[in-house]
Amino acid sequence: MAPNKNLNRREFLGSAATVAASISIVPSNVIAGLGKIPPSDQITVANIGCGTQGLREMGELLENPKVRVVAVCDSNKYSENYIDWSPYGIRDDIRKTLGDDTWWSNVNGIAGGRDVGQAYVEKYYAKNNPSGKYKGCAAYEDFREFFAKEKGIDAVKVMTPDHTHASIAIAAMNNGIHVVTHKPISNRLMEGRKVIEKAKSSGVITHLLAWSDRPEYRQIKAWLDEGLIGELKEIHNWSYRPVWQQWTKRPTGVETIPEGFNWDLWLGPVPDMDYHKNYTHNVFRGWYDFGGGSVADMGHYSLFPLFETLGIRNSPISVKSYGTTTREEVNGVYQWVENDVAFPASCMIKWKFPEQGSLPPFDLIWYDGGMKPFAPEELEMDGKDTPNEGLMLVGTKGKILGGFRGEDPVLLPESKMATRPDSERIDSDSVERNTSAWVEAIQSGKQTPGSFIRAQTITDTINLGAVALRSGKKVDFDASTLKITNDADANNLLTREYRKGWEI
Repeated sequence: MAPNKNLNRREFLGSAATVAASISIVPSNVIAGLGKIPPSDQITVANIGCGTQGLREMGELLENPKVRVVAVCDSNKYSENYIDWSPYGIRDDIRKTLGDDTWWSNVNGIAGGRDVGQAYVEKYYAKNNPSGKYKGCAAYEDFREFFAKEKGIDAVKVMTPDHTHASIAIAAMNNGIHVVTHKPISNRLMEGRKVIEKAKSSGVITHLLAWSDRPEYRQIKAWLDEGLIGELKEIHNWSYRPVWQQWTKRPTGVETIPEGFNWDLWLGPVPDMDYHKNYTHNVFRGWYDFGGGSVADMGHYSLFPLFETLGIRNSPISVKSYGTTTREEVNGVYQWVENDVAFPASCMIKWKFPEQGSLPPFDLIWYDGGMKPFAPEELEMDGKDTPNEGLMLVGTKGKILGGFRGEDPVLLPESKMATRPDSERIDSDSVERNTSAWVEAIQSGKQTPGSFIRAQTITDTINLGAVALRSGKKVDFDASTLKITNDADANNLLTREYRKGWEI
């Protein structure tokens, strides 16, 4: 897991002379040469988390002339053992951004860590600098050291595993720094509530990256408002995820902590446990300690903007779930595996929501891991099945079906669309999505529709799903008291046991 000894480090780093942490002050005349927008009008951003997703999205940051990346942070220095859904996807994206087809030529695997992030940033800015050189991106192992030393940072983009999102976001807000984070805001309900309250009191701009502007949802709402499907009764949302390996029990055996990887820091608020590779990198999201399961991984994308569009502001009042079961062979006997450490390979979760403004009480049902609703008769009569991923709204008089995020929505049976205006047919592939709304928000000083302060319902919903899976029973939730009212023990699942010094 340490850098490959055969790796040509100079070639890997390109024009960056070193990957050692740097806090050099770059003269404004040099920065001005990096783009047409003067430094005073650029947002200075630190990217915290340089794993696969952090690197995948870094190109968009670098290419945005309104943004200047000035620091990176990651508990891992450098390794080539990351996993992804494509062996060369991230590499090719970086090559395209840099205009360098030799990047990672001698890397054996998928590389990541703060050294990679720093080299990426500095090589990108160097290619746009008249001198062909650039050194102005600091690299930190510990985000707490970063906040203590770096001044003049406008925003942080948090791309770490789920269990550290809350700690980093609160630290940033305590320093008056704007926060952009990948989903979820936290993987515990009470943490999420505290982050959101801090966002309200601090006044900084916050943004949950799972939000997106979706004209598809506005069309769905228009059909609801017109009464075309009657009163809403159910929302079904399903994904083929998880794509990562899921676990049924903790790994056994002792593994050596890789050189350059700060395991203690990676654990963050989670109580001490032995290092194992099966906890880290992309598979973290399958563990109750570190992730939020596929509903947190993907459900935010579909449900957060849907909640916003439909005006769903009141949290669920109850939730029930089912997950796949596991048995293992012990001395010739197959025994039930009691799994309270990781999300199941597939599950169904049903939340009951109270009345919401113009909406009556309704159920939300989530499916993953290959589970999905059976095709309604409106699809069967057309010889169709439900897609592998999708969104379906069921009313007292009809149904609406779309892709996972509501793409290309139609009334069912689809023959109804023949009598509807052509303007109601949305080609989702042609819709341009603004993924940098948070940049404009910071510049204008106005919150985005994806602000933390608007994300309480989705955060409660996702985290209550995990509570139901872990408790193994229906749980009733009182949002005003933040209590599970029918199972005292389940209240322990709303928070976590904190490692000393990491309490929130």
